[in-house]
Amino acid sequence: MLSSTYLTSGSDFFPPLLDKLPTMKMLLLLIALLSAALLASAAPPTCYSRVLSLSKEITESFKELQTSKTVDSCVGTLPRLYLDIHNYCVLAKLRDFVAYPGCDRVLEVNELKEKARSLYTILISYCRRDLVFLTDDCNALEIPISPPIEHSITES
Repeated sequence: MLSSTYLTSGSDFFPPLLDKLPTMKMLLLLIALLSAALLASAAPPTCYSRVLSLSKEITESFKELQTSKTVDSCVGTLPRLYLDIHNYCVLAKLRDFVAYPGCDRVLEVNELKEKARSLYTILISYCRRDLVFLTDDCNALEIPISPPIEHSITES
C-alpha cells in the first residue's frame, strides 16, 4: 500500500526544477532542433541520389582525365564517358567502358573504371526497381548536350 509521503505533489517534490522550467523548456527545444537538423543531414542517400551523384562524379573525373596533360596518351583512346542515368543505354556505356582493354597501366583510369563498375552494380542490383529510364537514345550519350549559357540582364 502506498503511503501519503510518496503521493506528494510535483511542486513539493521538485521545487528547484519547477523554478527553472522555462529554461529547461528552451534547452529541450534547442536539443530537439539540433538533433533534428543532424538527423536530416545524416539521412542515408536514396538510390536515385546516390546514382546521380556518382554518375556526375564519374563524368567530371573523366573530363578532368581527358584534359590533364600529365596522364598517358592512351587516355585519348578511351571511349567517351558522358553518363545520363535517365537513359537506359547508360548500362551498356558503363559495361563497355569497364571492359575497355586500353590504359590498364594508368592508375587514374583504373580508379575511374572501378567507380564505373560500382555505378553499374548499383544500377543493376541495388536500385533496379527504384529507377525509371526516360529514354533509350544511345546517341545522346555520345554527344553530350552542353547546359544552356545564362546571360545576365546587363548583357542585353
